Amino acid sequence: MKQNNHIHTSHRIHDENTIIDISPLISDRLAVWPGDTPLRRDILCDISKGANIDLSTIHSTVHLGAHADAPRHYHPSGRTMEAAPLHAYIGPCVVVSVPRVPLILPIHCEQAIKVGAKRILFKTGSYPDADRFNEDFTAFHADAVAAMGEAGVILIGIDTPSVDPFHSKDLPAHQKLFAHSMANLEGLVLDHVDAGTYELIALPLKLKGFDASPVRAVLRRMPSL
Repeated sequence: MKQNNHIHTSHRIHDENTIIDISPLISDRLAVWPGDTPLRRDILCDISKGANIDLSTIHSTVHLGAHADAPRHYHPSGRTMEAAPLHAYIGPCVVVSVPRVPLILPIHCEQAIKVGAKRILFKTGSYPDADRFNEDFTAFHADAVAAMGEAGVILIGIDTPSVDPFHSKDLPAHQKLFAHSMANLEGLVLDHVDAGTYELIALPLKLKGFDASPVRAVLRRMPSL
């Protein structure tokens, strides 16, 4: 009986730490921002054709799928990707579900700010198919980004291609990220994730001089803040 209780407890602990993948599948079907470079895989060696190994090359935008922007992407004084502080991309986070609205406003951030969240991911449902680009996705009002930055939030993420609207040229939400030294994640997949508290792990690659990096973004369940 004692052994059975121990096994039951072990399974329960394992279940509570299940990894939830919040990254889209990376394939040549994945949509990228119009005019950007889609994924292409060049096969150099192929076991099925007699080679002793499989070997391939990736050719793509660095803003591919779930990705982190480097500040240089949107500000001439910003750091490039290899200089991004890694602590922003790993740690406790809150997932917030918002209604289908054009812009996320400060009111949508209030509860997460109130509980002291330092990383906030926004589930909008406005970009339902990662293989088909739609321009009418939800983005952030600059005031919402500023409110989070002033509250000490160090990272925001969203399940759309950008924190700014598709047609934006001056990128006010991105500029508020820079003003408050905040990191961001774009292109997440959150349709299967309930609102709540998790651990985020979404480390970017150490790409010297680059303006972004793909990430393998995952969540792990953890107690509420």
